[in-house]
Amino acid sequence: MKTNLKQFLNDAFKPYGDFPARKDVEQELLANLEEKYDDLKANGKSDERAYTLTIESFGDVSEIMEHIPYNDQSQKKTEDKQGLAKTIVDGIISTVSGDSSRFRATALQDVDLADTELAGSDFSMSALMGTSFDKSDLRQSKFKASALKGASFVGANLADSRFDSSDLTETDLTEANLSGAILRRCSFKNAVFTHTVLTGTEFNQSDLTNIVFDDLTLNGTTFNSSSTKNATFKNARLTNVSFHHSEVKHTNFDGATMDKVTYALLKGMKAKLDKVLVN
Repeated sequence: MKTNLKQFLNDAFKPYGDFPARKDVEQELLANLEEKYDDLKANGKSDERAYTLTIESFGDVSEIMEHIPYNDQSQKKTEDKQGLAKTIVDGIISTVSGDSSRFRATALQDVDLADTELAGSDFSMSALMGTSFDKSDLRQSKFKASALKGASFVGANLADSRFDSSDLTETDLTEANLSGAILRRCSFKNAVFTHTVLTGTEFNQSDLTNIVFDDLTLNGTTFNSSSTKNATFKNARLTNVSFHHSEVKHTNFDGATMDKVTYALLKGMKAKLDKVLVN
């Protein structure tokens, strides 16, 4: 995993070229990141979680470069986010046909990748905080141990995608299509699911505390071994929805409509269902 930290730094400084102090800067930063990673591991974090938290703590490389001289003529960084996105898409996807893994362990914070064809991409172990994927095609893409805090997927197609051990804190999934997607061991604190399509979506071992699923239509959706404490499903429509081994005693189902099987399972788990309509 520490090899990935070195690759992460290499990708982070790639837009600046081989400026004179690059080697020394990277060595110093790598030592700091490795120390952070070791501390997280010592505190019981898994390899993937320790890596995600480590790269999330890195911050914005542009702020570091403000204090380091480099050749603006030959090594100028592209400041325009859309221009950077075009460089990434044209330079990686177009020229490396079929290599969907080129995004692994890359630094793409605050990049505009909206309305982009990215189906089948592998963004595992990447720093994607604040990145916009609005209306992009991300079908069957992978996000394992990815840092996605504040990322936006408004209207994105994430059908059959996989998120594993990723930080989805404050992500905006408004009108996103998550049909058939698998989301395991992820954190969704303050994430937005307004008008999100969740047909056949699997939430496993994830933290969904306080998440709002109001007014959504859930068909074949699973929330197994997940925390839904204080989550709300008000006026939602639930059909064949599973909450096995999940905490539902403090989940709000007021005004929800559900099938008899879903109702029976939730009732057996002591969920409060006095304001539920059963089909």
